Amino acid sequence: MAVSSSISIGFMLCLMFGSIMVASASNLYQDFDVTWGDGRGKIFNNGNLLTLSLDKASGSGFQSKHEYLFGKIDMQIKLVPGNSAGTVTAYYLSSQGPTHDEIDFEFLGNLSGDPYTLHTNVFSQGKGEREQQFHLWFDPTADFHTYSILWNPQRIIFSVDGTPIREFKNAESIGVPYPKKQPMRIYSSLWNADDWATRGGLVKTDWTQAPFTASYRNFKAEASNNGAWFTEALDSTSQGRLKWVQKNYMIYNYCTDKKRYPQGLPKECSMY
Repeated sequence: MAVSSSISIGFMLCLMFGSIMVASASNLYQDFDVTWGDGRGKIFNNGNLLTLSLDKASGSGFQSKHEYLFGKIDMQIKLVPGNSAGTVTAYYLSSQGPTHDEIDFEFLGNLSGDPYTLHTNVFSQGKGEREQQFHLWFDPTADFHTYSILWNPQRIIFSVDGTPIREFKNAESIGVPYPKKQPMRIYSSLWNADDWATRGGLVKTDWTQAPFTASYRNFKAEASNNGAWFTEALDSTSQGRLKWVQKNYMIYNYCTDKKRYPQGLPKECSMY
């Protein structure tokens, strides 16, 4: 299918699913359900603060009440402080099923004093393996920071405190599937992944530090199709900031991993 017709279909579906979904500094009770954790996920302060916790028995998670087909999603998150090795705080958009689409932030914990790893990925029609990983230029446990996903028919932009760290472009013109037909919910979870999360599983979770807690506030979703985000692209200033982050803070990029792809890098990598 040509990109132009695909975008037209996406625009129509956006009208159906997301045209009036706009929240600003929302009440978290109204936008999210805590879905697992047996009381370890909680909403406080009249809906202004949500926390997830993890102990040896269980983690916890929540999901959005609404689905979104394209949108600009912001959430302020304060990550697990101290020795967070072995823990993963995931914050992502996803549809369901074997051919699901997904847009991921995952925060991989570490020993006290060592940096978190911010892991990003994009799935389209069930296929992911598009990982880029970063360290951050601040301590993400000391205060809240804003993690944003801009998803429109042309591109997906991951940003931290308004600074873009990654762009995934619509590459349907060269045969790469792009998420555009499946509405997605927002999910977040805090869970134990010490078999792989920190130094490939060499560092295990220290349960004497439990419970581990991540905090969320100031959720905002723009999903009205007449918003500027629907055609938003990176201007020259934003492109410069993206290059700065990728030069100084990117620690893994699937598009440069020739050992992983000895027969040639994925097709979309030619666009960057």
